[in-house]
Amino acid sequence: MLTSDESSVVAAALVFEAARLQEERRPKRKRRMWTRSWLQKRSTLSHMGLIRELRDNNPHDFRNYLRMSEESFKIILSAVTPLIQRCDTPMRAAVPVEERLAVTLRFLATGRSLQDLQFSAAVSRPFLSVVIPETCEAIVQSLRHYMEFPKTADDWKRIASDFDELWQFPNCGGALDGKHVRITQPANSGSFFFNYKGYFSVILMALVNANYEFVDVDVGMNGRVSDGGVFEHTSFGESLRNNELLLPLNEDTKANLNFVFIADEAFPLHPHLLKPFAQRTLTPERRIFNYRLSRARRLLFSSFVY
Repeated sequence: MLTSDESSVVAAALVFEAARLQEERRPKRKRRMWTRSWLQKRSTLSHMGLIRELRDNNPHDFRNYLRMSEESFKIILSAVTPLIQRCDTPMRAAVPVEERLAVTLRFLATGRSLQDLQFSAAVSRPFLSVVIPETCEAIVQSLRHYMEFPKTADDWKRIASDFDELWQFPNCGGALDGKHVRITQPANSGSFFFNYKGYFSVILMALVNANYEFVDVDVGMNGRVSDGGVFEHTSFGESLRNNELLLPLNEDTKANLNFVFIADEAFPLHPHLLKPFAQRTLTPERRIFNYRLSRARRLLFSSFVY
């Protein structure tokens, strides 16, 4: 099972792949020159020197820069190398795999534009538009099988045990929520991707366990749809409605209660889905319940920080 670092980068790569598909129709501009002179000095101007300095002497800052530890970086590097390694040509030297992965992780971690990122990476914007999708695809292809979805009641019980121990919330199979991921408006899409926050987005719907690890991810729904609407169209939501998740039976749960997932007010009521009581109906007992549910859900926000 991957750590939260690796599971987060898989989720981020899935988000980028979905957003990239929306961009494919945009007209491409013709290249005006072969390369700029400063790009030929990538070995001295690139941020790779900074990354190596942070790796050797400031591991905390290394983690802040790439949003993962050196150990996680090495695991992902080893996994994607066979898929993205390129050979030198008579015309130019290939960009090393380490640099391809580093610039992709920096892009996923910050959301910076390619126009901006090219200056710190010393890699041209057109080339970044090739390298980053290739690397994201390699990350998804080589690591997504580590994002294991529970297949048996015992798998769900293990997740519930962690929630009970770490967050004192029993019989819980995961925290569920959606996140708007900002995108450039796809061509001829009108307001289809325009969300209530005032920008264009696709929605990442995620289920997270008690250890900040992604258990299930669905991405690509247009930003106009509410979290509850997105949930209804996910394979997880459909399986939950049809009782196909093989959840533990009540006689196998703590206090013989329903096995549940926790979410916010935007989600529909369901025997296996808990959400907070409305503010206008709060009693002391309901206020305590809302606090406990909110406390168990806050790990979602840390998972989404990536």
